[in-house]
Amino acid sequence: MSEALQNSIEEITPSEWELMRIVWTKGQVYSRELIDLLQRKRKWSDSTIKTLLRRLVQKGLLATKKEDRRFLYTATISETDAMNGSAEQLFDHLCAMKKGKTLVDLVDHVTLTKGDIAQLQAVLASKAVDAPNQVQCDCLPDDCQC
Repeated sequence: MSEALQNSIEEITPSEWELMRIVWTKGQVYSRELIDLLQRKRKWSDSTIKTLLRRLVQKGLLATKKEDRRFLYTATISETDAMNGSAEQLFDHLCAMKKGKTLVDLVDHVTLTKGDIAQLQAVLASKAVDAPNQVQCDCLPDDCQC
């Protein structure tokens, strides 16, 4: 993923995430349909939604194509890539020693399918083979109090 696209993912606002989730679900969507769908969830004006669309196009996360008098929007990044990029960016800012605890807390608060749990167990089992007993703190160069 390009650095510019990664930076754009880091800048997605909660409102923009809502809009993007609709585009990802639909695959491609005309502006009127998108506005109608968002207005079922939120009491946003047409102009607010159009502003969000314009920002996402400027960030390079949506592509738009004019068909007659309508605009068709398509995501330029997959939902999985955007979610992974956002999660990686978040974890890049956490203390290395506390990332595991944060993951445990996330797993505890998320509804998972049996398939999700099986995949997690497989990944954890493979990581357990060569996992260190302790992860070094990376907050301060020499003296960490974590």
